[in-house]
This record gives sequence, structure tokens and C-alpha cells, in this order.
Amino acid sequence: MSGRVTGKRYPLLDVIRGITLISMIAYHTSWDLVYLFGIGGRFQTWYLSANAYVWQQSICWTFIFLSGFCIPLSKRKWRRGIIVFAAGALVTAVTLVFMPNERVIFGVLTLIGSAMLLAALLYPLLSKLTGIIGFIVSAYLFYLFRQVNGGFLTIYPGRRVMVARSLYQGYAGTYFGFMDPNFRSTDYFSLLPWVFLFFAGMYFHLALSREGGFRWKIMNLDIPPLAFLGRHSLMIYLLHQPAVYLILTLLHTVGIL
Repeated sequence: MSGRVTGKRYPLLDVIRGITLISMIAYHTSWDLVYLFGIGGRFQTWYLSANAYVWQQSICWTFIFLSGFCIPLSKRKWRRGIIVFAAGALVTAVTLVFMPNERVIFGVLTLIGSAMLLAALLYPLLSKLTGIIGFIVSAYLFYLFRQVNGGFLTIYPGRRVMVARSLYQGYAGTYFGFMDPNFRSTDYFSLLPWVFLFFAGMYFHLALSREGGFRWKIMNLDIPPLAFLGRHSLMIYLLHQPAVYLILTLLHTVGIL
């Protein structure tokens, strides 16, 4: 099993990332409309429904899985991990100062940055495991820890065990997944279980590589506008929320909202 780093960029990955960015911007715009601008009625009812939750989960699952998928392609794992983690810290600092009631602590960027740094540290060891086995193990561990924030591990459907409540205190425990009852964040992605979805993406890449999947023509599918968004995903992520808020504020000021 080769853990070889190619450094090649596949347009399809940027296209998928671009599509997901558009979906994310639409979702966050909806969040602003409901929670910051008081839009109610049917729109609020739908936004608070299970359908909107599935929408939100589709966005974060795609970003986290795809971030892991791209790890074997990266020649600068440490550098990328530090940049993304620092971006997460920036989001936390800005929201604490300017929007303390809507603060983001341990958000998705902090999670992805942490996972990248773990991957940078452990990749020589992790890549020794075959892709398919690594994917299966990572997927199961993601399933096992999926409800850890709520105090449970899911062994298999219908079989859960309770985690010691003494672990659920402080920021350190919350970062790892043992969420303090008093913790509040508008965007929370703990290391457990999400790091295993990240690793599942990494191992899926290794499994696909072994089967020659990167020679498939679809990997070179390029839709330039979407690929452009995908190539600049971090910057767009950091800028989209202030931009959306400004636009909605202007619309509210002129009476459209």
C-alpha cells in the first residue's frame, strides 16, 4: 500500500468543493434570516425542520470527508493544517469580540485544522494500513463516537453505552467531544467523532488510488466557475458571512426584508 504524495490537483475535487461552498452560503444566509433578522412563518418552520438539518449535515460531511480525501495529495500537510487551524482561531476571536452571543468556539475550521495536523503527524504510520481496511475502521469509529457529545457511544444499532459524566467538563474535554453542559457555540465540531470522518476520507483516497480511480476521466471534470470557488474555499469561507450579513442588512434597511 503506497502512501505516495502526488501533489496533482484534480479539477473534480475543486468542483465538488465549489458546489458545497454555494450550498453552505445558502444555508448560512438562511441562518442569518431566521436568527438575526427574525424571518418567521413557513420559512422559519422549514429551517427548523429535519430537512434543513439534513442539508446542514450534507455540507459539513462533504467538507470534512473531502478535506481528509485530499490529505494524500498534499506536499505541505503541516503548513496547511496550521493555516486552517489559525483561520479557525481567527473566527473564534472575531465572533467573541463582535458577536459574543453568536460566538464560534471549536468550529469546523478548528476541527479540520486539528485533523490535518494529526494527519501530518501520523500519516507515515496511518498510510501503512490498506485503504479499504482503514476506511472501514474509520467509518465504524465515526459511528461509534457519533453521539459522544450527548454522552453515549453507539456500539451497534440498539446498543449504546454511557460515557462517564466526569469527562464532560471544561474546554479541554469539550474540544475532544465531551461537551461541558455550560458550553455554547453556534458552530461546534469536536475532534470526536469528526476526526474519523476525516480519516475515512483519507483512506477512501488510498483505496481509490490502489484501484486506479485517479485515472478515471471524471477526475478531470472541470467546471471553471465552481472550480475557482473550490480553489479559494478557505478565503471564501472567511469572507462570506460578513458579506452576507452586510447584504442582508442593506436589504433590511431599505425595507426589502
